[in-house]
This record gives sequence, structure tokens and C-alpha cells, in this order.
Amino acid sequence: MTTSVKSFDINALLTSLEGIEIITDIHQVAKLSQDYHTFSPVLVPILEGKVGDLVVRPANEEEVLKVAAACVQHRVPVTVRGAGTGNYGQCVPLHGGVILDMTRMHEILWIEPGIARVQAGVKLAALDKQAREIGWEMRMAPSTYRTATIGGFIAGGSGGIGSIQYGFLGDRGNLQALRVVTLEDKPRAMELRGDEVQKVNHAWGINGIITELEIPLAPAYPWVEVIVTFDDFMQAARFGQSLGEAEGMIKKEIAIFAAQIPQYFTAIKQYIPDGTHAALLIVAESSFELLPGLVRQFGGKITYQKSAQDAGKGVNLGEFTWNHTTLHARTVDTSITYLQSIFPADKNLQVVEHMYHHFGDEVTMHLEFIRQHGHVVPGALQLVRFTTEERLNEIIRYHEEQGVFIANPHTYIIEDGGRKAIDPEQLKFKAMVDPYGLMNPGKSRALMIR
Repeated sequence: MTTSVKSFDINALLTSLEGIEIITDIHQVAKLSQDYHTFSPVLVPILEGKVGDLVVRPANEEEVLKVAAACVQHRVPVTVRGAGTGNYGQCVPLHGGVILDMTRMHEILWIEPGIARVQAGVKLAALDKQAREIGWEMRMAPSTYRTATIGGFIAGGSGGIGSIQYGFLGDRGNLQALRVVTLEDKPRAMELRGDEVQKVNHAWGINGIITELEIPLAPAYPWVEVIVTFDDFMQAARFGQSLGEAEGMIKKEIAIFAAQIPQYFTAIKQYIPDGTHAALLIVAESSFELLPGLVRQFGGKITYQKSAQDAGKGVNLGEFTWNHTTLHARTVDTSITYLQSIFPADKNLQVVEHMYHHFGDEVTMHLEFIRQHGHVVPGALQLVRFTTEERLNEIIRYHEEQGVFIANPHTYIIEDGGRKAIDPEQLKFKAMVDPYGLMNPGKSRALMIR
């Protein structure tokens, strides 16, 4: 398969899209051609000036089919976007064309115990709020859940708050069904269920336009938010590991921060004395009684707690975790960038300790405990003081040599970001649903023109 990207007649395309909301204002189009790849000093110059020709906002699947047909007819590249909260340039168009903004398709179709069916543009927070009315909630969400859309999360995300309990989106059972529109000569809507969803899951919008999804839900608990401080970083890390492994305690978030990081958390740094290392936790109210004993065991001190009754009031600790940590740090110091890592399960804390001492202030430790293949392991979104791309690559290589998996956030190529190779089943599906290579072209090495 080759990609048929060429100049096109924009007026003819506009005629084909009559009746659908279209944005052609150059400033708006430029804004909607971006995401948060600006976290990476490597991606900024590479993606500078990459914009679409127009933005199309379909209101329903029928309009999506009409857009797909027009783009195939005129051989126009299509880049799908939700809220644009991703960090890797997934929704930055490399070859212009149509930016397909899915945010008007935001209907929650139904919610039943344990599962929900939604349109792709539904915001995660909106789904969570409505699900909680019947005692359920999302299993996991990124720290951007207030603005992120479910379609964008499935296409470009991997996990987040809740991954300590439920693993990652790609794990069997965390995505029930998808409905996608193809870019064939006669576009159609297809329903993928069960393991078939992996043909589209985390494919960066290259394998069809997601219009609807069925998402398994989790029982909704009353959650308590807690800050614990420690004088020793490795004691904080061991505490995080121990809490993660406490099977009888229900938790949603375990984040550990080296002492340099809380200075960036303006709204909560009063609870984290200078020089101390912090754990930000979200645990079920029913499990909270067991927490102080574990905190004492590792020499920690609880400095803040917000009851479940106060959920939604004041600050939300989830918005200081995952990549919101990087956002807070960059608000103060734009020379900071980040890595995304998973430490080896067999010797994870030994490697964490080695990296903590080896790099010092150059790579500041931020751990996110997750569940992976039945084990509790520390993931990390370390803050990196950027100097040169060469040094950044050296840091990445050193981690990999020590057995640390790096999902490189400084590339827009799917394989280079951590996938290493695209699933052959995804490539076969791609050849069927996008024979002209119009979906987000240039993002996969396997699909690039040779």
C-alpha cells in the first residue's frame, strides 16, 4: 500500500461537504492542528508549521460517512482529533488536508451496570459523572480527563489514574467494542467487538474514524485523597510498591515524587515541606483506615487528606499526577521535558534507586505505580532537564540498557514511541479500511512511501 497524498481542489471538496460545519479561518485551523507535543523540545521544530487546510466538525455518523466519501473521492488526507490533549503530535497533520474534529459527537448513548456506550467526542469527566449516578465510574483516565475525549483517549492514550487497579487500555477486557468509519471507495461503518477492537485500539487514528465505543466500567467507590511525605525517596518508593501490592486495599492512584518536584505544585506545596518527598494517593474510603499503619511502617507522615464527601471541591490531586506533573513543571521552567518509562518487574526498585542516584537533578524521579501482567510495577514520567537532543537520547539509551522500557515521547512515529513494530493484524486492517493511505499519513514507518 502506498499513500496517495497530493494537492487537491479545496473548492470541490467544500462543495462535497455542504451542510456540515466547516472551519476555514486560518487561525482556528492552525489552533485545531496542534496538540501538546510542545512538551517535547525535539518535536517542536519538526512539527512547526504543520497545519490542516480546513476543519470539519461532523454532528453524527451520517456526516462522518459523507466526509469520508468526499476525502476518498478527492484523495484528501484525514487527521482525526478529539480535544487535542495528547503529547506526541498524533493529531498534527503532516500533509495538510482535513482535520476531523469529533467534539460535536458527544452523546452518551446508554449506561448499564458495568458498561457504557458513547460517541467518540464524549468527555471522560462527563461519562464519569453520569456513570456515578448508577454506582459506576470509568476504570481509568488520563490526568486531562476534564477535557479529554473518549475517542482520543482510546486512539492515543494508554492508561492513567486507575491503572494501578485495571492496568492499561490495551489489556484484554478494558475496551468492549468500537464502531469505525472506513475510507474505502464506498465508506462504511463497521462494528468491532471483543479482541477485534485491538485492530484500532491505540492506532493513532490511522485505522479508521472511531464514532462510537463501548467501555467497561468499574464500581464507583467514595474516594479519599491523601498526601504523604517522606524524608527518604526510596522509603517513599517502597511505600508506593507496598501499597500497590496490598491486594485488600482499593486504590485509584499512587504517585511518588522526588523532593525537587513539589515546588511546582503551587496549590498544594504548603502540605509538602521543602526537602521532603511526596506520595499523592487516591484510595477508597473503606480502605483508608488501613493507610496510617502502612505510612508509619515506612516512616512517612500524612500531611493532607480530603474526604469523599468533599470530592469535587477545591484541588483535585489527580491533576498533579501523570503528565499533569510535567505541565505544572513546565509552567515554571520551560527547559523541562520528560520521559515515559516502565521499570522491570523482577528488580524494579533496585533499578529505580540506581537511576535516582545516577542522574540526580538531571532526571528527577516521578513514579506512577501500575498493574502490568498481574504485577505491580513502577511506571515513571521522569522530569528531564533538557540540554541537547543527543544528551536526551543518551539518557534514553542508558535506561534501556538497564532494562527500563521507554515509550519515547519525543517522536511522532508510532513504532519509535514504544510500539517497536505495529501489530500485523493492524496493518492488515489498515490495508482494508484505508487503501489509499489517507488516514493520518506519515505517522507509521511501516506505512511510509518507499
